[in-house]
Amino acid sequence: SVSEVRQVMDQSNMDLGNTVIQLTGVTDQDSSTDVMLRMRNLSSDETKAVSEKRSGTSLGGAEVKRTESVGAVIGSEVTKNAVTSLAVAFIALAAYISFRFEYKIAISALISIVHDLIMVLGVFSFFHLEIDATFLAAILTVVGYSMNEAVVIFDRVRENTRTHRRTDTYEKLAHDSISQSIHRSIYTLSTVLFACGALILRRDSTKNFSLVMLIGFISGAYSSICVDTSIWVVWKNHTSNRRGLKASDDESEEEEESAETQKG
Repeated sequence: SVSEVRQVMDQSNMDLGNTVIQLTGVTDQDSSTDVMLRMRNLSSDETKAVSEKRSGTSLGGAEVKRTESVGAVIGSEVTKNAVTSLAVAFIALAAYISFRFEYKIAISALISIVHDLIMVLGVFSFFHLEIDATFLAAILTVVGYSMNEAVVIFDRVRENTRTHRRTDTYEKLAHDSISQSIHRSIYTLSTVLFACGALILRRDSTKNFSLVMLIGFISGAYSSICVDTSIWVVWKNHTSNRRGLKASDDESEEEEESAETQKG
């Protein structure tokens, strides 16, 4: 029970009276098979001493399952590893998609991934949720899922480019491609949502990890349909319009030169 754990913490003589004690796992109203403790940042010797104290006979030989330290140093390391990992992932994905499709599709897909990451960070920031090392693993999973969704749709776009009429607009090409692949996206999203939902309900240690994937997968399915394809269509139309204007200018210059030649 909380009172039993509190008594052990008070007897540790390490100024741990303000430790937050939270019952987890299989619980009833007053006791639980698992407990989570949040305390001040401890040194390695203090951590060892507290672990031995909690594992003694006072709590029935309780087992310490996991110990995590969250501080300024750990936070900077997590941030550095996150930025490095995301940079490597973005470069690799951009190179792959540029090779398989074109650079416009690669940049559009990366923008949609940034949109997904902002959605995840926004939710965690709004609800003041904890960001730890597992958050990075979940973020990289979201990046992979979002990129996979984008590749599926743009692969259909590439196939339809060969079969559609040359007079079809990019809007129609993107619309038809999304219509042909949207059922697959819905089925995939439904499957992963069941898995993430089960993880959220299972244990406290996986809740934030599962929540990141839950938000990221929903945002990834949305962005692959509505964001990256829209960016690609606007970009392609802009490029086509510039080429059309340039061609018109070239034709006008040729006509003027021909008229001047005939006049001379």
